[in-house]
Amino acid sequence: MPIDPYILLLLGTVGLAALFPARGPAADVASGASTAAVALLFFLYGARLSTREALDGLRHWRLHITVLACTFLVFPLLGLAARGLVPVILTHPLYQGLLFLTLVPSTVQSSIAFTSMARGNVPAAICAGSFSSLVGIVATPLLAASLLGGSGGGFSADSLLKIVLQLLVPFLAGQLLRRWIGGFVTRHKQVLGLVDRGSILLVVYTAFSVGVVQGIWHQVSPARLGGLVVVEAVILAVMLLLTWYGGKALRFGRADRIAIQFAGSKKSLAAGLPMASVLFGAQAALAVLPLMLFHQMQLIVGAVIAKRRARDAAAEVSAPQPAAATRTAVGTGTRSG
Repeated sequence: MPIDPYILLLLGTVGLAALFPARGPAADVASGASTAAVALLFFLYGARLSTREALDGLRHWRLHITVLACTFLVFPLLGLAARGLVPVILTHPLYQGLLFLTLVPSTVQSSIAFTSMARGNVPAAICAGSFSSLVGIVATPLLAASLLGGSGGGFSADSLLKIVLQLLVPFLAGQLLRRWIGGFVTRHKQVLGLVDRGSILLVVYTAFSVGVVQGIWHQVSPARLGGLVVVEAVILAVMLLLTWYGGKALRFGRADRIAIQFAGSKKSLAAGLPMASVLFGAQAALAVLPLMLFHQMQLIVGAVIAKRRARDAAAEVSAPQPAAATRTAVGTGTRSG
């Protein structure tokens, strides 16, 4: 089973925040650095996204609409349905984090990797992930503001201003400057990837420091965490089944169904963590916990499914073709008659 090394780094950061949380002036410095890190993340997102490639991908619009519907419609509906589990299984703060999880865009990297491993439509997975990330820049904050209410930041002028300044403006700046810096970003992809991950670790440290100082971890018991894991497993299973058999009902080919299943059932940790820091503020620690758990779960389950799809594809290729065999038999029979 794959264990994402980055998850280990995230857990280590959580442990560091638990032992040495930022307090007083240090907390102010960490908060300011975290705000700058979020802006940098979304600037780099904008600089990386090729508008031309995204527009070219519109030719496969049915697949992309299907993935977007799964990501921003079906997932949130499942999150809203989980409201009935409060307070028996989930506490209200954990439910808020679970609902936020259902609102974030799809991940790009693991969707592409698993689609490739399963011998699916990789270009479609690339475009679907890019579209989801692009739409999520606007859709996720707006959905969170309308569905999460006051505990999620609310749809106030202040929260809207934070969304615009910390997420949308840097993203648009990256898109505008991509013509001049796109080559630099591509050439230094690995180094900037480290900047991305380091920025997210800073966001996590700041959020969990606030949680430790405020004592919010006393609200989470092992039983509640176990309940959260079970609920997330059910949501993931529903989405995996729906994307696979729904794609079949919509008459997509096997390669497209694989892309739909992996792009439509995943959620982005990289996009969700910085968004949560903006939208939830002091409550971000509990808000990102469900997303971190779901991220690791989707990697483990996705790897198993991708390997199975690859074996199925290999078996189909090596198996004899019934139609061809039938035609050969008929032809032979005709000649002998």
